[in-house]
Amino acid sequence: MENNAQLIAQCTEKAQQWLTPAFDEATRKEVEALIASEDKTNLIECFYKDLEFGTGGLRGIMGAGSNRMNIYTVGMATQGFANYLKLNFKDKEQISVVVCHDCRNNSRLFAENVAAIFSANGIKVYLFDDMRPTPECSFAIRHLGCQAGVNITASHNPKEYNGYKAYWEDGAQVLSPHDTGIIDEVNKVTVADVKFAANKDLIQIIGEEIDKAYLEKIRTVCIDPEVIKRQKDLKIVYTPLHGTGMMLIPQSLKLWGFENVHCVKEQMQRSGDFPTVVSPNPENGEALTLALRDAKEIDADIVMASDPDADRVGMACKNDKGEWILINGNQTCLLFLYYIITNRKAMGKMKDTDFIVKTIVTTEVIRKIAEKNHIEMRDCYTGFKWIAREIAISEGKQQFIGGGEESYGFMAEDFVRDKDAVSACSLLAEICAYAKDKGKTLYELLMEIYLEYGFSEEYTINVVKPGKTGADEIKQMMTNFRNNPPKDLAGSKIVCSKDFQSLTQTDSEGNVTKLDMPATSNVLQWFCEDGTKLSVRPSGTEPKIKFYFEVKGTMKCAGCYTRCKEEGMAKIEEIKKQLGL
Repeated sequence: MENNAQLIAQCTEKAQQWLTPAFDEATRKEVEALIASEDKTNLIECFYKDLEFGTGGLRGIMGAGSNRMNIYTVGMATQGFANYLKLNFKDKEQISVVVCHDCRNNSRLFAENVAAIFSANGIKVYLFDDMRPTPECSFAIRHLGCQAGVNITASHNPKEYNGYKAYWEDGAQVLSPHDTGIIDEVNKVTVADVKFAANKDLIQIIGEEIDKAYLEKIRTVCIDPEVIKRQKDLKIVYTPLHGTGMMLIPQSLKLWGFENVHCVKEQMQRSGDFPTVVSPNPENGEALTLALRDAKEIDADIVMASDPDADRVGMACKNDKGEWILINGNQTCLLFLYYIITNRKAMGKMKDTDFIVKTIVTTEVIRKIAEKNHIEMRDCYTGFKWIAREIAISEGKQQFIGGGEESYGFMAEDFVRDKDAVSACSLLAEICAYAKDKGKTLYELLMEIYLEYGFSEEYTINVVKPGKTGADEIKQMMTNFRNNPPKDLAGSKIVCSKDFQSLTQTDSEGNVTKLDMPATSNVLQWFCEDGTKLSVRPSGTEPKIKFYFEVKGTMKCAGCYTRCKEEGMAKIEEIKKQLGL
């Protein structure tokens, strides 16, 4: 962080505004300490900008300051959101919203503040009585006929973080024009404008009755109840990683008919400190350590982990040597879509109007599955609000049967409009039961998919660049890639490049065509002659830039999988070296 005098002066001046009586004593003391400290790094980090209310809401480190998550930044966001709702629904007699939260430190405090501010603005609030999975917030908005919702969560970020997700009346996170409309209103608000004093008459506590309705709908996702009856003793190890999944996932598995669910005891303890893991992210193998310990002990069939807000699911199963291996997000998405399509066809449920959705950075093997089975597949931007948009534009005309992304999110239903680990864990258990019923393991089922549709190795690299200097570096990296794009990747010629910021596609002859997407996005993609795909984009919620690699391989037998993986990773290493990563 550059400690130049001008920046320090600006941040100090801004911090002094937080010493007024508009802020509580604890906040004032924290800010006084930041100003008094000789090392100004933390002062700058907390005040060099306002925590940005972006298209996904707020996400930041908790603490005092304009660039931190606290009751004031959350309060200003809520006041702006309330103002926008009142403008947008001015003819509605009573606007209503759902407020939900996860297990993180301060999540309940923030959620109660959000509820208080909405109610002070004359908006009816349905506030959950305790932490709940993110997808239940989406479900409740639709179920209760609300106009919007707020979920206090930072998903699987480190424990220092919290966040604020804004939802619209369809149960999806806000999209254009509402996203920018809300941002404009939020940017007009100062702390003095925030109405903190609750109108208790407008706050209704909800809980069990919504759980019941939600779980009943989740049961309708089940494709083959008979296979579950035959395999009801399937040995499942599940961990909520200290988060909201513990509220509903074991219950959902039981309702589906699974009778042998073992929950990881230490991680069924709710905690915003996530004491048993380095990171509460099921994408990281380390988070599954305790679950794998239990799986070995009881000789389980499958291990499942949901992240703290229960919208993503990570899994592990045994390979052909009986060793436990992690299944990545692309593979999980493959298994879901393969099973849904195969079994809907087998049961005569498939219609010509059915469609599936994946994100542009997710494996292209899904495209092969869709093409071979004559199912429409749509590509959309990263984030389930874009998958939800595809459902919305085809509502009443076409049936969405499943959609997912490489980062461990899946949605098998349309009564929720966000990724859902409650339905995903239940469906994953059914897929495992289906494989076992055929005398196979999940691993063998995955090998069959690769043999039929082709193998690809996927790998994601996150280059973390914190703070102001980091944000500048990320911007420069994207500029460099645009100005000097690679001509080949690991020796294979690039035959197509896509820039989603300019919405242009360039072929190997240099011909430029327009990309048909609903909005621009800061993403670059390159496709090679040999099927290699590389996508680059800055994260929308964390200080990092992401590189998504996908390389093809020829897999002639199930036993060739390890060799194909090794060859794929060797090629990815070559590309990383070429890009200086």
